[in-house]
Amino acid sequence: MLRLSRGWLEAGRRVTLVIGDASGPLAAEIPPGATVEVIGSSALLKLMAALPEKIRAHAPDLIFCPGSWATSTAAFARLRLNGETPPIVGKISNALDRSDLGPFVNWGNGYWQRFHPFFLDHIVAMTRASAVDAVDVMRMPVDRISVIANAPSRAEPDAPPPVLPDRPFILGLGRLEPQKRWDRLIDALPQIARRDVGLLILGEGSLRPTLEARVRALDLHERVVLAGHSGNVFPAIAAAQVVALTSEFEGVPAALRESLEAGTPVVSTDSSVAIAEIIDSPARGTIVPLEDGAALVRALDHWLEPGRPRPAPVPQPGLTSIADYLALFDRIVARRSRGRVPVAIHSPPPLVATPVLSAIDS
Repeated sequence: MLRLSRGWLEAGRRVTLVIGDASGPLAAEIPPGATVEVIGSSALLKLMAALPEKIRAHAPDLIFCPGSWATSTAAFARLRLNGETPPIVGKISNALDRSDLGPFVNWGNGYWQRFHPFFLDHIVAMTRASAVDAVDVMRMPVDRISVIANAPSRAEPDAPPPVLPDRPFILGLGRLEPQKRWDRLIDALPQIARRDVGLLILGEGSLRPTLEARVRALDLHERVVLAGHSGNVFPAIAAAQVVALTSEFEGVPAALRESLEAGTPVVSTDSSVAIAEIIDSPARGTIVPLEDGAALVRALDHWLEPGRPRPAPVPQPGLTSIADYLALFDRIVARRSRGRVPVAIHSPPPLVATPVLSAIDS
């Protein structure tokens, strides 16, 4: 969201960011020139209560929800303002099928997803597979879905690179939160064949004490480093033997695309419909079942084998995403002003057995 905001400001647009808590590690990346409204709490109910007044105060032409978590605030705002809101565009940031939560909660989640077409004017998916998922799960009409990849991440200006281990290492990139399931990767480390390999995890979060305790319990303190948030992960990606993602659920993980761009192989749990789109060849990486620890160990052993060829670099998509988003927004605002339903900018070939999906970046 912050990368997009910076680009939109540079394009001469007005950007207002409504933020729950601005004290996190990404606060330094808030672009100059953005109007920032800090609610003071990231609690969902407080964000929902505050958003309608922010919409009234700033009168935006369009509201963008940068992740799946934000759509409930948009739904409440549309209800609270009696529908007198500008067009609302949501982005799918996580898997829509949440079977990890159990059958009852996943059923409720699916039921909630089917309400989205009633309060969102448009959906942005980051991959074709995610767009198909929006049709299947949300029942979103295909002419209200666009595919736009995330803008590629780059190192923060003047951000120092992390200190790298003095041994071959596996790299994990992501917050220390339950979704990422770093315990799977820590538990796998003593079982891999190479005892000279370490583990570096770049990210910060609430599970740090739990993960540190797990490292101590397995006597891995000399092999595992939880190095915290880094604004420049790319030297670590380039130096790693393999990048591993062990999440319970994901959207379209940037860590995988960043790694493949550097020619570093990846291992990932099957945590999103987009994973197979990114790891589209065994020469690039390995996808393992969510709860198969033995498969995770085998995949790591495969890529840690001395002399194993690294994949050819894969350029990241999304180089035009800033302009693509603005083109989509302009079209939606123009259509709304004429009282017409928003439509796609153009259409790619049909996807699987579904009707043609609208897309910006075909």
